[in-house]
Amino acid sequence: MSRPFVILLSLLLTACATHPALREADVLARRGEHESAWRLLRTAAAAAPEDTALRVAAQREAELSLLGLAALAENARATGQLEAAADLLARMEAIDAQAPRTRRLQAELKRARSHQSRMAEVDRLFQAGQLDTAREITAQVLAEDPGQAQALAMQRKLQRPFSAPQIPRALAAAYQKPVSLEFREAPLRTIFEALGRGSGINFVFDKDVKADARVSVFLKDVSLDEAMRVVLSTQQLERKLLNENSVLIYPNTQQKQREHQELVTRSFYLNNADVKQAQVLVKMMAKTRDIFIDERLNLLVARDTPEVIAMIEQLIASLDLPEPEVMLDVEVVEITSDRLAEIGLNWATDATYGSADSAARVPWSTRGSFRTMVANPVVSAHLLGTAGSGNLLANPKLRTRNKEKAKIQIGDRVPVFTSTATANVGVSTAVTYLDVGIKLEVEPTVQLDNEVVMKVSLEVSSLGLKESSGGNQPTSAYRIGTRNASTSLRLRDGETQVLGGLINDEDRKSINGVPFISETPLLGRLFGQHNDTRKKSEIVLLITPRVLRNLTLPDAGQTILASGFDANPGAEGVRLRPRVGGDAAQPLTAAAPPARPLPAALAQRQAQLQAARAAEAGAAPAQANTDDSIVELQMVDSVGAGETLTVTLNNRSQAQVSGTVSFDPSLFVRADVSAEDAATGRADVELAPGSQATVVLRSLPDTAGRSGALGFNNVRATTANGKAAAIRVEGSGRVEIR
Repeated sequence: MSRPFVILLSLLLTACATHPALREADVLARRGEHESAWRLLRTAAAAAPEDTALRVAAQREAELSLLGLAALAENARATGQLEAAADLLARMEAIDAQAPRTRRLQAELKRARSHQSRMAEVDRLFQAGQLDTAREITAQVLAEDPGQAQALAMQRKLQRPFSAPQIPRALAAAYQKPVSLEFREAPLRTIFEALGRGSGINFVFDKDVKADARVSVFLKDVSLDEAMRVVLSTQQLERKLLNENSVLIYPNTQQKQREHQELVTRSFYLNNADVKQAQVLVKMMAKTRDIFIDERLNLLVARDTPEVIAMIEQLIASLDLPEPEVMLDVEVVEITSDRLAEIGLNWATDATYGSADSAARVPWSTRGSFRTMVANPVVSAHLLGTAGSGNLLANPKLRTRNKEKAKIQIGDRVPVFTSTATANVGVSTAVTYLDVGIKLEVEPTVQLDNEVVMKVSLEVSSLGLKESSGGNQPTSAYRIGTRNASTSLRLRDGETQVLGGLINDEDRKSINGVPFISETPLLGRLFGQHNDTRKKSEIVLLITPRVLRNLTLPDAGQTILASGFDANPGAEGVRLRPRVGGDAAQPLTAAAPPARPLPAALAQRQAQLQAARAAEAGAAPAQANTDDSIVELQMVDSVGAGETLTVTLNNRSQAQVSGTVSFDPSLFVRADVSAEDAATGRADVELAPGSQATVVLRSLPDTAGRSGALGFNNVRATTANGKAAAIRVEGSGRVEIR
C-alpha cells in the first residue's frame, strides 16, 4: 500500500470519527447562534464526558455566548431598558452564573435599578421645590455612574441660576419673614436680640465676637435671612446653621473658619477631561489646597467646605465634556488617459558594401568582388493606434476626535538596496523602503455651530524608472513621481468639497526616417515613421465631514457661577433679592422694639375697662371699628421661577382667627414643611388676636410666564368668650411668575 493512500485513508477516518454535535455546532456558530451551539455541545458533552473535544468546544461557545449577551445587556442598561437587561442577565446566569462578566452585570444592574428609583425620588423632590436635596441625590448618582442619562438631564435642570441668591439649607419659615431694620450706632447684640424676639430664632455667639461693636443699619422690607447676611458681612462675621431656628455667630477669620467650618471630602472620577487640567482649574478658581489626583484612574479628590465642594462639582461638570467627533468621508480618484498613434514608412537605415565573409582586413586585389547589402525589407509600413483610460479609486471612511490627526496610506512599499564596502570587513547590503501611493492626513476642528475646520494634506506618488549604479558595490534607486496638495478649509456638516487640479499632462512626438525629408509636413510620412504619444492624469479629492457628536452647551444663565469672595470662595453673597411691592414689615429699632401680641384674656379685660370708663363718662359705647376686624393678606405680586414666596397674614382683630391658605399645586409648593405635605395646595393657619403668621411657598422651576391666585379661605373668627365674630380678608391674591 502506497504512503499517499495511507495518509488519505487516515484523513477520511478522522473526518468520519468527528462527533456529529461538533459539525452541527460549527454550523450554528457560523450563523452567530453561539447560545444554541453551546446548548447542543453541553448536552453532547454530558452524554460523552470522556470526549475532550466536546468539552473544549462547549467552553469556547459558552465564552462567545457570554460575550455577545454582555454587549447586548450593557446597551440595554445604558439606554434605561432595565427589564430587557434583566432578561439577558438571566440567560447569562443559565450559562455561567459565576463568570466575571455575569457577576459584573449583576452588580451594574442592581445599581442601575437603585439609581432609577433614586432619580424618581429626585423628580418628586424637584416638583416639590426641594432643590437642595434633589441636587445632593443627583450628585451621588453621578458620582457612582457619570453617564446616567436621567441624572445628567436633572443636573442641567438643577443648576443654580446666577440671578437668584442662594438660600441656606434647612431654613424655617421664620428666616423668610420680612423685616425692616432702623439702628444707629446700636450695639451688635441689641440688633440680634431684636431679630430674635421678632422671629423666634436662637443666636449663639462665639467668645471672640465683640459684643460692644456699634452698628448702623437701615434696611426696609427685606427677609430676615438677607438682613442677617448684610449685618454679618459688614462686621466681618460668619454664621453656621445649627438647626432650623438656631445660628452660631463667629468671627470671619482664617483661624475661626478652621475651628467652626465643617469640611467634606469628595472624589471626582473624570470621563473625558484631563485630571491635571482639572487640578489646575480647581486650584485657580476654588483656591482649594487639599487636592489629590490619580492619573491612572483619572481621579481628583478634594477636601473643602460643602459650599466650595458644590462649586468644584459645577466647575468639573463644565470641564468634563466629551470630545466632539467627526466622520470624514474621503474619496480619492486618479483619472488617467493615454493615446498612441504610429503611422508612416520605415526605410532601411543601414547599407553595407563588402563581402559577408570578409575579415577586418581585406586585400585590395579582391575589391571588385564586393557587394552592396541593405536590410530586408527595405521599407516597412506602420499603422498603429492605441487609447486607454484608468481610474484609481480610494474611498476610506475615517472617524476621528476633535483636533486629532487622521492618517491613511494606500499603496506599496518599494525596497531599495544599498551596498557598503568596508575595509577588512567586506560588503554589506542594507534595505530601505519607500512608500509609494496615496497619503492623506486630515486634522479636523469641530466648531460649536457644527462646522468643521480641516487641515488637509494629500500626496500621490508613483514609481518611475529604476536607476542602478555600477561598480563593485551596486546600488539601486527609483525615480518617484510625486504630486502634493495642502490646504485648510471650513465646511458645514455634510457639505462636500472637491479638490482637483493635480494634473500631469505629457505630450510627445517622434520621427524615425530619412533625414530632412521625413520632417516635411505632408510627404514626411512616406519617408519616415511618425509617433504621437499623449498621457494625461488628474488627481481629484472629495471630502465630506459628518459631525457625530458635538458639545452640548448649557443655557447662558447657567454658565455664570456665583463663587463667593476672594478670601472665601463659595460663600454666600450679600446681594438682596429683588422685590416688587413688599410686605408691610414692622420696623425693628433700638428705641422701640416690637411689642408682643397681648394674650386673649388680657385683651378682653382691657376692652372691658375701656367700655366701663366710657360708660362712667356718659358717653355711648363706641361702635366696633371695622378696620380692626380684618385679616390682611400680604405678599409680592411677582416672583421668579424656583424662588420663594412669603405669604404674610396679619390679624388686626381681637378675635382668634383660623383659616386655610390655598394655592395652585401645579405652580407652588410649600417650602416650610416636609416633602409629603408640600404639594397639597393648602396650608392651615391659626392666628391669635393681633398676631402675624407666615407661609413660605416656592414656585416650581418650570412655571415661568404663568400666574396663579392665592387666597385665605374657610376663615373663622372666635371671640374670647367663644362667640363667632365677623371677619374679612383684604389684600391681593395673584402672583406673576417671571
